Amino acid sequence: MNCQDTRELVHGYIDGELDLMHNVEIERHLRECATCAELYEGQQALRSAVRDRSLYFRAPQDLRQRVQQAVRREAGGTAQARVIRWPARRRWLTAAASIAAAVTLAVGLRPVLFRPSSGDLLAQQVLASHVRSLMASHLTDVPSSDQHTVKPWFNGKLDFSPPVKDLAAQGFPLAGGRLDYLDNRPVAALVYQRRKHFINLFIWPVAGGSATGGGVAALQGYHLIHWNQSGMNYWAVSDVNAADLEQFTRLIRE
Repeated sequence: MNCQDTRELVHGYIDGELDLMHNVEIERHLRECATCAELYEGQQALRSAVRDRSLYFRAPQDLRQRVQQAVRREAGGTAQARVIRWPARRRWLTAAASIAAAVTLAVGLRPVLFRPSSGDLLAQQVLASHVRSLMASHLTDVPSSDQHTVKPWFNGKLDFSPPVKDLAAQGFPLAGGRLDYLDNRPVAALVYQRRKHFINLFIWPVAGGSATGGGVAALQGYHLIHWNQSGMNYWAVSDVNAADLEQFTRLIRE
């Protein structure tokens, strides 16, 4: 993907409207192109600024009353004669106004009704990171099956220490770990194997909250499971079957 393609698609990328492959290509280009990365950051800043409530002005109540009074005065006298003289035109104008209002309302509501939730957007980020690690041949920064090698590798690279388990005996050998970036922060990515499949386990701290657990979600042929435990946020993603991924997450949570 070149700079022109990125500029044309960056708005859809920000709004979560692109498919997985376009998301991956744009993310790769943004990491390699400082100019487009600056454009992306500017669009994000503009989006945040537009949503700032301090920019909106609420008209005072007395202004609304004055407008209503002026409309009532204008509707009297000659306006009544025009209604009698051109009833068909009045009906046509009323119908046209109703249609215009309906279209305006539909257009205004579309971004609200169809905007992905924050959880959906994060799930798309998680999946994109998983696929990107497989496509870019950058599955691990520290390739090792030894938990005592992988865990210390993160020291000084993150502001937390991710828990690393050895699950080789249960059929999920550790393949290594790497740094990744999700939810606007660096995270730990632990890589496990299940036969010929890879499982990415993303971990980063969560602010407060009790332990939670979710079921398996399916997204574009992959399975994802998200839960919080002991102050950490966990996302497991893979193309293994749902039962295998559920077994893996149970072992991690024990």
